[in-house]
Amino acid sequence: MPISLEQQKILEAYRGTNPIPADFDEFWADRMREADDVALCYTLEPAEVDPYPTCEFYNLWFKGMGGARLYARFLRPLIHTPLPVVLRFHGYPGRTRSWLENCSFAGMGFATITMDNPGQGGRSQDIGGYKGSTVAGHLIAGLDGSAKDMYYVRLHQNIRILCRIVQELDGLDATNVQVYGDSQGGGVGIATCALNPDVIKRAAILYPFLSDFQKVCELGADQIAYEGLRYYARWFDARGMHAQEMFAQLGYIDSLSFAHLVRAEVLFGTGLVDEVCPLPTQYAVYHAMTCPKQHILFPEFGHEEIPAFDDMVINFFCGGGLDACC
Repeated sequence: MPISLEQQKILEAYRGTNPIPADFDEFWADRMREADDVALCYTLEPAEVDPYPTCEFYNLWFKGMGGARLYARFLRPLIHTPLPVVLRFHGYPGRTRSWLENCSFAGMGFATITMDNPGQGGRSQDIGGYKGSTVAGHLIAGLDGSAKDMYYVRLHQNIRILCRIVQELDGLDATNVQVYGDSQGGGVGIATCALNPDVIKRAAILYPFLSDFQKVCELGADQIAYEGLRYYARWFDARGMHAQEMFAQLGYIDSLSFAHLVRAEVLFGTGLVDEVCPLPTQYAVYHAMTCPKQHILFPEFGHEEIPAFDDMVINFFCGGGLDACC
């Protein structure tokens, strides 16, 4: 059932709950410098699918933080002009979408690079090294140690390295890079825009995960994708004595914290019956962005494929931004 007018007003007024660390910008500037100090080391090899007359398919392997071996699929249309680029990020848990599905962007004339997040079912190596339990998944991996050693911190550093590779690959227009991500991919996409503002031009973000963690728990929505929060609290903080410490540390990887750093144009989609990524968390992230943006609402859709949003992305990426699609 679509939300009421009163519920909509409450969502429009909400600005977020999870604390943003006071040293957030400095913390991430240091992490990006660490990633920039990693010497680029990457290889391209023909993919296991047959080449096609209009597109080349490659396995892109590169060295990430701590020497991890990371994997991305790279599709390059056979067009003899510098190609615009789409960086695509997948949901949780999982891996990159199929070669066939990623051909949609190649068919639009975009080179496409989509990375396997380490330890989530794909080929990228997760070298571990986190302090404390990881049984509930990657959301709490490293939560007991230093913030700089959390899983998603290392992931964003690896994406920084990937962004540097994009600027070196032959035939790509490094001034025209877009981001596409849904759910976890949406949260990762927001962080990618925030941490690489000189690289990313536009971003299509659909119902982002990794957003406003404290509000997720207050709403009792710490399950499904967010279930690690509930398990961690039950197993390691049964009396809730350290909840604020947990939320403060999670603030370093919260989309709500990254939002103010985004400079790219953002097309932001929300299904109004989403039961996985609570609506207040999505609205809070959107409101915190100061970049050019547009929030597209889908009253009858939840946390699922939204074909109408995908159709808007065509004009957004190909036709010149928000004015072309909304």
